[in-house]
Amino acid sequence: MYTSRFQTRQRRGRALDVASAACLTLLQPGAALWAQTPAIAQATLPSVTIQTSRNSLLGEASTASEGVVTQDQLEARTTYRPGELLEAVPGLIVTQHSGEGKANQFFLRGFNLDHGTDFRVTVDGMLVNQRSHGHGQGWTDLNFLIPELVDLLDYRKGPFYAAEGDFAAAGAAHIRYASQLPQGIFSVGIGSDGYARSLLADSPKLGAGHLLYAIELYQNDGPFVVGDNYKKINGVLRYSQGTLANGFNLTALAYRSNNYHATNQIPLRSVQNGSLSRFDAIDQTDGGQSSRYSVSGAWQRSNEAGASQINAYLVRSDLDLYSNFTYFLDNPIDGDQFNQKDRRTTSGVNASHTFLGHALGLSVGASSDTTIGLQLQNDRIRNGLFNTVAQRFLSTTRSDTIRETSLGLYAENTTRWSPQLRTVAGLRADRFVFDVASNNTLNSGKSSDNIVSPKLNVILGPFNKTEFYASAGSGFHSNDARGTVITVDPRSGDAVDRVPGLVRARSAELGVRSEIVPGLQTSLSLYQLNFDSELVFIGDAGNTEAGRASRRTGFELSNYYKANRWLTVDADVSFARARFRGNDPAGNRIPGAVEGVASVALAVDNLGPWFGALQLHYFGPRPLIEDNSVRSASTATLNARVGYRFSKNTLVQLEGFNLTNRQASSIDYFYESQLRGEAAPVADIHFHPIESRSLRLSVVTQF
Repeated sequence: MYTSRFQTRQRRGRALDVASAACLTLLQPGAALWAQTPAIAQATLPSVTIQTSRNSLLGEASTASEGVVTQDQLEARTTYRPGELLEAVPGLIVTQHSGEGKANQFFLRGFNLDHGTDFRVTVDGMLVNQRSHGHGQGWTDLNFLIPELVDLLDYRKGPFYAAEGDFAAAGAAHIRYASQLPQGIFSVGIGSDGYARSLLADSPKLGAGHLLYAIELYQNDGPFVVGDNYKKINGVLRYSQGTLANGFNLTALAYRSNNYHATNQIPLRSVQNGSLSRFDAIDQTDGGQSSRYSVSGAWQRSNEAGASQINAYLVRSDLDLYSNFTYFLDNPIDGDQFNQKDRRTTSGVNASHTFLGHALGLSVGASSDTTIGLQLQNDRIRNGLFNTVAQRFLSTTRSDTIRETSLGLYAENTTRWSPQLRTVAGLRADRFVFDVASNNTLNSGKSSDNIVSPKLNVILGPFNKTEFYASAGSGFHSNDARGTVITVDPRSGDAVDRVPGLVRARSAELGVRSEIVPGLQTSLSLYQLNFDSELVFIGDAGNTEAGRASRRTGFELSNYYKANRWLTVDADVSFARARFRGNDPAGNRIPGAVEGVASVALAVDNLGPWFGALQLHYFGPRPLIEDNSVRSASTATLNARVGYRFSKNTLVQLEGFNLTNRQASSIDYFYESQLRGEAAPVADIHFHPIESRSLRLSVVTQF
């Protein structure tokens, strides 16, 4: 990650030994969460207490578009659903187009990232994105996340980092769970639309370490005509010893949601003619269930010569999902509902070693650190696509057993040539092997693909608390394994083309980061990102397919201002121009590609017993068809929170969502569908509404 990770605010201001913390930053994000810190790791400093709400990355970051979000900042945010924690990443929008048990939709840097493709997410080193998934490539379901346990979120944009592999072309976010809590937590909450939540968590000392446990019970119906009936149970158990620089942990996570209902996107014409309300659905039998169970372990050792770390994980996940996006287009009698099943076991190992502080002899203070790493993952997958009516089986479209294995090797060198010049150069090599056994032997087979990805970052400064960055690099995303061996369409039997296993992305970025104004941290990045093949949403099938080459050009401006001891302001704005490359009569716009995004977040604390927050999000209009003749409207939401501390250990807070009760969309698509009684398919906007105004009241006690 970034060399300033050692500056992470420790919970409730407990003391942190900076010498150990400097070593902590040596750990690589691909395996756990950290990166090398050549200048700091060699220093011997006295013990100090660090209390900061935002880390300064001057002298440490590789680009202007990377950053760290501390626990203080996360605690100040209102989140309707766990995945919205990622909206702390500037320019990132997190929405939903279906029931709460489903993975979110993500938008960043001119991408409709669907359920996670091209945005890599890890939790304690475990890759959350699921490849060759039954519903969407890179499926990123964060419903197992417990926000109170998140100790740190750090992010980076673009393919400029050797430790970032599959799905990281647009960006990556790494979430770290705490190993210790300063106090136990008991929280209960109730709210609008059937919302209820309780959480119990603590980390008592056990032997030479600590045993952290947490259990969360959650339910929510939402404002829909037929409620979501979303209920989940979440559990965490972690034993840890030592520190993040020299220690280990063993962790078990468990999440399950059963039989939730899903109000999927609906056609605009049905709302306009009055046959449906905004919160109604065409097929009220859509829904599903999901679960995720994992065990993982991490070990790290560091000293003045270097740092080593290893983490390994085993994840078992299941999804049983029923959807109907086109209603009666394909089957006028029974309807178009389909069932997607995905059951998989994922295992992975990440390891890295950093060689620290080799003197170059070029100038005083010049040094060069090198990290080498390995990332191995194997997925054993059973998934299928079935035609159903009211969740009753009709027929099989396809059923597959998939084994997908990947190996990534990387090396990254950070050299400080002088106090005002450093470079970060990396090289990554990946190999993927796909093995598909389909119910149709014509779509069975084996394939493999390789890719080499170079990266280079040049950093000048700091000059008067200002630093300049120039970056270039390539990355990739993997395609669905089934597409690499397919020969015939499973529905029609027509011949189809195969897709490459790995698709290259190339990017360049210029940026500046400054703290010249007291209390204000500002970063600006200008980027261009090219993809050899675009993944495009296909509405009438509810999936994606590999499409034309694309290019995105844009900028991101991020500001964090600590106005005084009680007020902080986050203000971000970004814009992207997304186009298919080459000329096509159909047009060159990329459907769903986000253009403008802006947010302003105010956080108030230290006003006696009172605290609060206010967040405004703007999600700009988007083209919904290649010729730009149909566009979505923009969406703006206002959320807030106000709280009161009765004592040191007890507080009450009230959260409000969509306070202006805007009638807007969380997502829009344009495709053909057919309702019962319609003589022919109709091309229309299909949308999922943002939730109406709602309130949630919670009481938190620490013990």
